[in-house]
Amino acid sequence: MPDPAWKPRLVALDVDGTLLDPDAQTISPPVRDAVRRAAAAGAHVVIATGRSMLGTVPVLRELGLTGGVALCSNGAVLLDAATGDALAVETFDPAPVHARLAPLLPGASYAVEQVGTGSLVTSLFREYQLHGPQRLASLDELVSAPVPRLIANWEDHAPQEVFDALADAELPGCTTTIDHYEPWVTVVPAGVTKGAALEKLRTELGVSTEDTFAAGDGTNDVQMLRWAAHSVAMGQAPDEVRAAATEVTGPVTEDGVVAALARWFP
Repeated sequence: MPDPAWKPRLVALDVDGTLLDPDAQTISPPVRDAVRRAAAAGAHVVIATGRSMLGTVPVLRELGLTGGVALCSNGAVLLDAATGDALAVETFDPAPVHARLAPLLPGASYAVEQVGTGSLVTSLFREYQLHGPQRLASLDELVSAPVPRLIANWEDHAPQEVFDALADAELPGCTTTIDHYEPWVTVVPAGVTKGAALEKLRTELGVSTEDTFAAGDGTNDVQMLRWAAHSVAMGQAPDEVRAAATEVTGPVTEDGVVAALARWFP
């Protein structure tokens, strides 16, 4: 019989599609308050997102999370929540990855993250897609140095077309996820996932595996949901993500994460 006094000690939360409605681009007051209650109760609340540092810091400030760390770029960048500084960055060589992607996604635009300053892009992305300054660059410049994250945006295609194009592709030295909202691929270093980064953090914090919780909605959340002792997929999540979670809550448009957290942090 479950212990009614049990509460998760490490709470990992995705942003887009979990805390934030991608269409409205806002965090609702009930969601904000639910996250704050978890933090006030003493849980280690960790934002775990595919966003860059520059896209994550405003979320931390809105939620009132001023201590601990956040995981950005699917775990490639560890952020100090108090200062907004990078504590650790993992990188990979984007050149061979781009060489493999280019013929599979003809006409795609590319962006690489420059930690803390913005992105180099082959063409401008929409503001909500990339946070912070964008600087146009040639492909040669884009792939000339190791980076924590590369994005390929196949504009005017459906996400399913990206899945189909990359179904049998093997990309060297990296981990890839395909978005189910946008027709793009996010590439980070090999072995880097939200789940792997959270496991390292769990060990450092001395939290037992049984005391972990995670909520997410995207394919980049699958490893995180499998990692957590108790995990929740958002109601609009695709089947692959739902299957990775312990349970499914309401969609982000209905503030589903509020009900998931209220069980332990009313």
